[in-house]
This record gives sequence, structure tokens and C-alpha cells, in this order.
Amino acid sequence: MEKTPVPIGRKPLAGTVLKAAVFLLFIAGAVYGVRHTALGDYLDPASLERVLTEAGLWAPIFFVGIYAVGVCLFVPGTVLTGLGAVIFGPYWGFVYVWVGAMLGAAAAFWIARTLGRDFAASLIGDRLRRYDEAIERNGFATVLYLRLIYFPFTPLNFGLGLTKIRFVDYLAGTGIGILVGTFIFTFFIGTLKEIWASGRWEALLTPKVLLSLALFAGSFFIPVVVKRLRGEPQQE
Repeated sequence: MEKTPVPIGRKPLAGTVLKAAVFLLFIAGAVYGVRHTALGDYLDPASLERVLTEAGLWAPIFFVGIYAVGVCLFVPGTVLTGLGAVIFGPYWGFVYVWVGAMLGAAAAFWIARTLGRDFAASLIGDRLRRYDEAIERNGFATVLYLRLIYFPFTPLNFGLGLTKIRFVDYLAGTGIGILVGTFIFTFFIGTLKEIWASGRWEALLTPKVLLSLALFAGSFFIPVVVKRLRGEPQQE
């Protein structure tokens, strides 16, 4: 007796749609939870600073974990980065911020790749498929460029997870691409915090402060420089 064949693609399609729905619910829930529920109260700078201050020797581990989770929940990166610089100083703050950002970026990419990639791939036509394949071939350069022009961090993490890009290219491009900007911001904020804590306002004129200020101001021109090197027209 012959078995009736199961229609090809029905179960995979149902699973794909279900995962995509879970992905969209996660994004919506993360954005809403941080902005409109008690969760946002625990993730505000004052609350986080109090928790990390009380954590003692465990503070760096707590901070890295909080940063990684915050990235996935759409907590503004500038808030978490500034907090790291204030609590840990310009140098260790940079290290912990970079590690937390990398873990968060990897987690967000994995969530998008696991839940949303199949559905995204089923929607793209031939033209978009060529772009998708081009991103896979030039993954590292694409990610590096997008990070250097300061494309919004968390949306880019999830967005690239929906593409065909290889994880190793994504991680390498992200790690190098955020290095300079992260260091400049933490160095600037951490240096000002050290001066404020010491009360030595004359230190504002020291070479270290002037260097941090110059680097911070110069960081806003990084996207312009990168675009000029690629020969892209500048917007008036």
C-alpha cells in the first residue's frame, strides 16, 4: 500500500513563519519593555551604576553581561558606553565596553539568524538575492564599512543576521569597526570623570584632556572620511 506523499514545503514553511513571528514579537517586546515597563527602570543609568558599585569585584563581569543584554534589548549604546567609562575609567572602561558590545552583537546576530533568516530568504527575489550573495562574498568589508560610518548598532546587528553573511566575517568586521569609536568615546568620558572626581579643574588644560577632546571631535568626521575614500558623494 502506497503512502500519500506529504506536500513538499508545508511543514518547513509553517516553521519558518512561526520563527519569524517569534522574532518580530521579540523585537517588539524588547523595544516596548525597555521604554514602557518596569524593566526600563532597572536599565536606566542611575540604577545600573548603583548595581555595579555594589557588585565590587564582580562589577566588570556584571557590566559586560548587562551591556550584552542591553544591546539585544535596544538600550542605547551611548548610555551603556558612557556608564562603563564613568565607573571603570577610560582604559578598563574601553575594554569592558568592547567585550560587552561584541557579546551583544554576536547574540543579536544569532537571534536574527536563527529566527528570521529563513523567512527573509523566502521573500527576496532574484535582484535582492544577488545583493545577498554579494554581502556574503564581501562580508568583512561590508560590515567594517557600516561600523565605521556609525550605522545604528543594534538594528545593524539584527539586520545583518537576516542576510547570508558569514558569522566570522560579521564578527571580525564588527570587532575592528567599533574599536576606534569605542576607545575615543570611553577615553573622552572617562578622562572628564577622573577630573571631576579629583576636583582639579586646572587639569582640563592638560595634554591628555585636550587629546581626548580632539579625538572625540574628530570621531564625527570618521564617516565622512570613510565615504570619501570609497568615492561616495557627500550630502549637502
